[in-house]
Amino acid sequence: MPSLAELVRAHTDLSEGDVGWLHLLLADWQIIADLSFADLVLWLPDQEGRGFWAGAQMRPTTGPTALVDDVVGTFVPVGRRPPLDRAFEQGRLVREGDPEWRDDVPVRVETIPVHHAGRVVAVVARNTNLLGIRTPSRLELSYLQTAADLTAMIASGRFPVAGQRGDHADSPRVGDGFLRVDAAGRVTYASPNGLSAYRRLGVVGDLAGSVLAEVTRELVPPRHRPDEETLSAVLGGRAFRDTEVGTDEVVLSARSIPLSPRGEHIGALVLVRDVTDLRRRDRELVTKDATIREIHHRVKNNLQTVAALLRLQARRVDQPTARTALEEAERRVGSIAIVHETLSTVGEGMVDFDDIADRLGRMVADVGALGREIRVRREGSFGSLSAEAATPLAMVLTELLQNAVEHAWPEGVGGEVTMTPTRRGGRLRLRVSDDGRGLPPGFDLDASTSLGLSIVRTLVESELGGSLGLVSHDGTVATVDLPVPGADR
Repeated sequence: MPSLAELVRAHTDLSEGDVGWLHLLLADWQIIADLSFADLVLWLPDQEGRGFWAGAQMRPTTGPTALVDDVVGTFVPVGRRPPLDRAFEQGRLVREGDPEWRDDVPVRVETIPVHHAGRVVAVVARNTNLLGIRTPSRLELSYLQTAADLTAMIASGRFPVAGQRGDHADSPRVGDGFLRVDAAGRVTYASPNGLSAYRRLGVVGDLAGSVLAEVTRELVPPRHRPDEETLSAVLGGRAFRDTEVGTDEVVLSARSIPLSPRGEHIGALVLVRDVTDLRRRDRELVTKDATIREIHHRVKNNLQTVAALLRLQARRVDQPTARTALEEAERRVGSIAIVHETLSTVGEGMVDFDDIADRLGRMVADVGALGREIRVRREGSFGSLSAEAATPLAMVLTELLQNAVEHAWPEGVGGEVTMTPTRRGGRLRLRVSDDGRGLPPGFDLDASTSLGLSIVRTLVESELGGSLGLVSHDGTVATVDLPVPGADR
């Protein structure tokens, strides 16, 4: 199914401003579909004037659909549906005409011109399933009257409102709770769900006849409500805005859509939703995230303590082999501590490995240089890696860098080590190269007894599910190839 943007580019001459206006309308047209008990279709004028293209479609959640099949991307030539032509040419709502029969279902079609910047840029067709129609209830009458006000605002260019969108995940919908207030902010009708939401706040009896903002002030302590201007603007129906109010036990999200079908403010539609459980889960996630960060912070501190103890012990050992072993252990512990330090500052389980790699490079160069001028640099980006992959990869990188610093050049001679990460096709390929003397003659990776290389092979093959290669090429080149989930970066 083609997107709105694709259809606009291929078949219309609408400007970016026109398309932006249409996107604002689509962000809120679920409300209009639900209030109308009708399917909505956005028809775009063909750039050559041959007819209209169906750019978007919305079904109601409050009633039966009138359109069984998706129509987005279909074309209707001029003359096929006269109400479309008249709404576009005359810039007015068109309601006349007999019902259409679709799949043995009578459907009433009304067309609404969409005005933007003084001209009609599209037409919304409202398709109502008339099968089983009955005398409407008070709720349905309130819905339909509000839908009529909103469609009149669309036709006159007063709706939607620039900069205001209602398509975020927890924005209240019509079925969550519907309140209609007059120009003074007094409730003229409250749906059963809307009344239930306010009864959870503590309302006793009906809301009809009450000034919604005043009732809310009486029920909600100041620390749980927005500033007075926002409270009055939203619950008084004077501004297109969202807010939240509540008590220690209940939280309501409220959204106001002022109504001015003929240019004069006559009141507003106020949608409310009980978001208590959502906010409780949000708090739990924040607490969990903070706990995980604190754990990583404490692990980092403990690892740094272990590294400091190993460093102190190494200074007290006279035997060179034992001192070297302790220093290598300190470096390995330090590389893991760097990963946990990074994890303690991020809010999710993915880390930017570039910073870790650069810090490891500086650490190895500082510790292993011993008076030599050794430079460690990075070309390319590792991207984001999961915590599970970052820790073993940090140890692998540390060992490869340390091997290069220790063995690439004769004693007293320095050089350059380059890390070159590349991500492509769901895999990470890491190349660690130096400009030293290369591998010794007859070197065999499989037969090597080096502890560092043994650690690298175990981590790469067993924990990371990758492969390791080591060759001489203008120095020594170590390559690590492993799978990484997520998008390539």
